[in-house]
Amino acid sequence: MLRFVVFVIIYLVLGFYSLQAIKTASRHAWVYYTFIVISLIVVGNFIFQFTLGSSDGRVLSRPKSYAFGFFLALLSFQLITILFLFSEDIFRFFSGMYQKIFGVDREFTLPERRRFLSLVALGIAALPFGSLLYGMYKGKYNFKVLKYNLEFDDLPDDFDGYTLTQISDVHSGSFDDETKISYAIDLINKQKSDVLFFTGDMVNNKAEEMKPWMALFSTLEAPDGKFSVLGNHDYGDYVDWDTEEEKAANLDDLKKIQKEMGFDLILNDSRYLERNNSKIALVGVENWGRGGFKKSGDLKKAAHNIDKNDFKILLSHDPSHWEDVVIHDEYHYHLTLSGHTHGMQFGIEIPGWIKWSPIKWRYKYWAGIYKELGQFINVNRGFGFLGYPGRVGIWPEITVITLKKKAIA
Repeated sequence: MLRFVVFVIIYLVLGFYSLQAIKTASRHAWVYYTFIVISLIVVGNFIFQFTLGSSDGRVLSRPKSYAFGFFLALLSFQLITILFLFSEDIFRFFSGMYQKIFGVDREFTLPERRRFLSLVALGIAALPFGSLLYGMYKGKYNFKVLKYNLEFDDLPDDFDGYTLTQISDVHSGSFDDETKISYAIDLINKQKSDVLFFTGDMVNNKAEEMKPWMALFSTLEAPDGKFSVLGNHDYGDYVDWDTEEEKAANLDDLKKIQKEMGFDLILNDSRYLERNNSKIALVGVENWGRGGFKKSGDLKKAAHNIDKNDFKILLSHDPSHWEDVVIHDEYHYHLTLSGHTHGMQFGIEIPGWIKWSPIKWRYKYWAGIYKELGQFINVNRGFGFLGYPGRVGIWPEITVITLKKKAIA
């Protein structure tokens, strides 16, 4: 309880400081009172949701995630405003000291300067504030189809031009708009790929989160099948179960749900995709993540039924597995498909110019196509969202990859 008291005090101090900027920039009392009311509602809802609000697990429920999202937006507004005003106050302090020490009568600051800085601060602070609100309202469902052509020397001839669609990190427990999800499912089917892959995190906490969306996801189509693996959220590790039997039953339910939707769930095992007289080995591992994440993935076990010389596609949820294990394995995995990072759901991407997100400080391979030691990985930015209920700059992704036989020079 003490931490919330301290939290409220700090929040109110930040709000009071920001209010001074609003008062300096505007002469209308209703503007001040509106800011005060909104600030109190946001912090009140945040405290309520994180103390008395219901939860099915440690991953944020929809009400909690929205409470967090609104709080984050308002906090960003306050912090940027304070950054400007605090710098002005520091200037005023030292200028005052200079005047007092040297007996200078000239005034270093003017009310007009303070008002100008307040206006600038509020204008700049409005950018992240508006972006975070937009990300919650529209950005999280701003689905993008990203297409890549990848060339390989040893791709079987019959698979030249073969297309695959990858989605990842559905996090169905976060969904709140059936129309938008239906649009995305249609968008996936419009790609008309030969095969469909899902690379983990179907739910946030429990298998039951996927049940309202089963009918929609069952309509996904691919002539050569739909294949999937598990992600770290799929095991029920973010719920304090009463018994291990309940936890095991939850995982069994999720496996049944995936089967009923038409997905072939690959658990440290392999399959073959066949076309005419050629084949591609499809390998799927359970989740393996660096640090404290579950390490159930067993690459050796998964590949025990395939040949070393097969052309191989690997499904592995966490890209740290590729970096730490896969690219150094004695088997050459031509293409690995991962997800997990979400691109942090926040960043800046301008194709051909810039690709940046704070997640790059944790994951070397965090979004898009990478190549190391002659092997490719695609890290999908994710279909859904988690925690912050939105996306800013890093949009939900549907990946379409075309495999090409490299021409002989």
